[in-house]
Formats: sequence, C-alpha cells, structure tokens
Amino acid sequence: MDTNRRDALKLGASAAMGSMFMSSAMAAPRDSQNIVVEPLTGKAGFRVANYIPKMGASSRLGLVTNDGLVVDIPAEAARQKIKLSFDPSSMVSLAAAGNQGLLELAGLFQNRSSKLVNVNQVALLSPIPNPQSNIYCVGWNYLDHFEEGKDRRADQGVKEYPTVPVLFTKGTQTMNGPFDSIPYDGSYSTMIDWEAELAVVIGKKGKNIPEANAMDYVFGYAAYNDTTARDVQQKRHSGQWFKGKSLDGHGPMGPWIVTAGGVNLDDTRIICRVNGVEKQNASYKQMFFKIPVIIAELSRSLTLLPGDIIATGTPAGVGNSRKPPEFLKPGDMMETEITGVGIIRNKIA
Repeated sequence: MDTNRRDALKLGASAAMGSMFMSSAMAAPRDSQNIVVEPLTGKAGFRVANYIPKMGASSRLGLVTNDGLVVDIPAEAARQKIKLSFDPSSMVSLAAAGNQGLLELAGLFQNRSSKLVNVNQVALLSPIPNPQSNIYCVGWNYLDHFEEGKDRRADQGVKEYPTVPVLFTKGTQTMNGPFDSIPYDGSYSTMIDWEAELAVVIGKKGKNIPEANAMDYVFGYAAYNDTTARDVQQKRHSGQWFKGKSLDGHGPMGPWIVTAGGVNLDDTRIICRVNGVEKQNASYKQMFFKIPVIIAELSRSLTLLPGDIIATGTPAGVGNSRKPPEFLKPGDMMETEITGVGIIRNKIA
C-alpha cells in the first residue's frame, strides 16, 4: 500500500470496567491540573480515549477534538444511525477493525453533535485497561541510556551495544490509567525509577513481518512510563528485569491513543518530569532501533495481535544513573509527555 493511500485511509479513519473501579476513577483527583491536548504532528489522525462520561456510566471510546471536547462514539453512532464494525467500548476491537473502523470514526467525527462535554469533565482510563498479553518492551534503545547505566548494572558482562533489540515484558497487572496513582510499597522497594517511553499499539495480526511493511501494522501511539523498582531488578533478582518492572500499577499509559496517521515520528520527543523538573528529553530520531526494526524482530516466529502494546525504550536521564541516584517517593508527581500525542501524570502513593 502506498503512503498517500495509507494516510488517506488513516484520515478516513477493553472490556467494560467494574462499577467500583469506575466510581473510584471518577473520584480520582488530578491535582487541579487540566488535561493537555497536544497538537497532532501528523497529517491525519484521531485521538481515541477510553473514558467514563459520568458516575455510574459504563466505559466507552470517545474522540477528543483539538479544542478538548469528547465525541461519545457509541452515542454518536446511535444518533447518526451508523452500524459500527467494532465494539465501541473496546480499543482492541477498534484496532482490529482496521481501515473500516477508521473510516467509521471519520464519519462520526465529521457529523458530530455540537453538544459535547469537555475532556476535563470525564474520567480518562487506560486506553487498554486489560491487555490481552504482557506489554512488550525494548531495553537500551537509546545509546546514551545504555552508556549511563554501565556502572550500575548487575550484569557487568554486558559491555558492547547489542546488534538486535533487547526485548522483555511487563505483566498485564502493571497497566495503570493516565492520571491514576502508582502504588508505593516501601517494605518491598524504595528505589522506584521513571522511564518515559513512546508506546506503539499493534493494529493487525502478523508474524514474521518484514521491516519494510512493519508500519502498516501500527494502529497508533500513546505515552507510557516503564516505572521500575531498581532494587528489586538489580539486587533481589540479580539484574533479571521482569519482576522489578512488573509491580502492580507500574505502567501508566494514555491519555489516549493517537492513530498512526496523526503522528509524525520525526517530530516526536519523549519527556519525563518529576515535580515539574525535567529529567528526560530525547527525540524519536535518537532511538537506535526504530519502530519498523522492533516490530520485525519481535514478530519473528511470534504472532502479534491487534491491541498488543510495545514500549519502545527510554532515553537517558533515569534516576538510577544520576549522581547521586534519585528515586520516586510518596507524594511525587511523575509526568510523561510524548509531543504530538499527549501528557500523563501519575502521583506516587
């Protein structure tokens, strides 16, 4: 498929939560900071949020406009008498619907009602609150991050930069909302670190995907933070990554997914702030293994499915590599920004 046609199709273009969780999401504070709607950097695309419109309502998908209004997808489909090809309460279902789903979004958006609610008046959830498989992650994907951590790695045998992407996973229970608190258990870990990352969401099933075709498998992008318990990772588990990266709630994502046509990756920066102080700031162009390489390598003899999430790696500036080291503590606010996509904020609690 040629680029122009793919862009045109993208332009044309999650199970419901339990009532107790929805009530707590509606009541969760955002520390009086408004949700920031980042301008899209791509030629075409949509911001698709998973949200609760009001207390007691079920979660559903919505389109967030440039001026911060929310188009209720199932309500608009009913009003416009459009039969959707996807479940409007499930981001995974929308991703699997492919170009047909994007075309339906375009129709809903173009003919939307003028009576829309502001995004600050709803509760935003993780775009994919219950991932169907572990979150796929890429380690050491920025050269300066690889270098900054050399002296502190448990495995001192790793001296040379890898020739293929370093892959690991985080458990599904790490998933957290874009403005939800991250649990802090000081009896288990006191070295909680930040790792801002660009998340990629897969849009169609694939195996042994050629690098040249890999971007055709991308549904969209979101902000993600691979929050990590360094003492668990490096001391308790001898440098093995899984457990230190898989504590409950230690993987916030959101605030929505921007579909692929809405993001110009070369204009994208990955930024992390703690209590308003910038800790990380790097460009997608500094990423060593770009997204097509990651997808091609990950899919070798391994089937990727619509809705699968790939965290593409963090740049330099993590707390563990600072002198002296810095770690998150209760009350801290961690802010993760992907320019052209969105900003998430998570308090350590």
